[in-house]
Amino acid sequence: MDELFSRNTMYWGENVQKTLKTKYGIVFGLGGVGGYSAEALIRAGIGKLTIVDFDEVSQSNINRQLIALHSTIGIKKTTLFEKRLKDINPNAQINIFNEFYDETKNDKVFEITPDFVIDAIDTQKAKINLLIYCKNNNIPVFSSMGAGNRIDPTQLFIGDISEANTLSCKFSKNIVYNLKKCGIENGITCVFSKEPPKKPLKKIVNTIKTNEKEIKKYSPSSTPFVPPVAGYYLAFCAINKIINSIDKKIQ
Repeated sequence: MDELFSRNTMYWGENVQKTLKTKYGIVFGLGGVGGYSAEALIRAGIGKLTIVDFDEVSQSNINRQLIALHSTIGIKKTTLFEKRLKDINPNAQINIFNEFYDETKNDKVFEITPDFVIDAIDTQKAKINLLIYCKNNNIPVFSSMGAGNRIDPTQLFIGDISEANTLSCKFSKNIVYNLKKCGIENGITCVFSKEPPKKPLKKIVNTIKTNEKEIKKYSPSSTPFVPPVAGYYLAFCAINKIINSIDKKIQ
């Protein structure tokens, strides 16, 4: 038994642990949600992971993001996570994609088809494009439907994307509306919050500068409590799907 994953193996057995080592995932977004997902996946024993983010650590990230410290301000998030994840499991294969994701990047990002995708993107158009690509290509995708403007992690829950229609969340409803136009109404596992989002006390518009263009977006408020838990939920969904697929083969 590998001592690194001995506590995992005590719970789900050596067969699962060996299988996790063969699996390949992609995490889109390394902020307050995606960063915790990426780390949990590597600690679970996923053998290969691509991490996608274009951004650098800023001071405003420190209240909630795993690698955000005063000593890391200005450093690429992918660079920091590559080092951190390899420090957790030196045998893991970590690939970095240090670009802003949009639909023009699909051929590069999905050069090798992953076993699963974690969607922690916080810009609507990029998120919609990713979900459409995964759904159309039968790639299991687990999506965060908004952790901003909330404080209570106990109101997070896992459900199908069709359940977004019952929530008072403009972000998730906009995602659902655009997916419906493409014929996608269900079949995507999401992490939602039942907590109504609070209107930020201050309106901040950030400009995202990529190699190709500039994108303006409204930054939500964000607390230290909800994003990490949402990230752990997403990682759990991916790992649990793998475990269940192994159980079905045994049966």
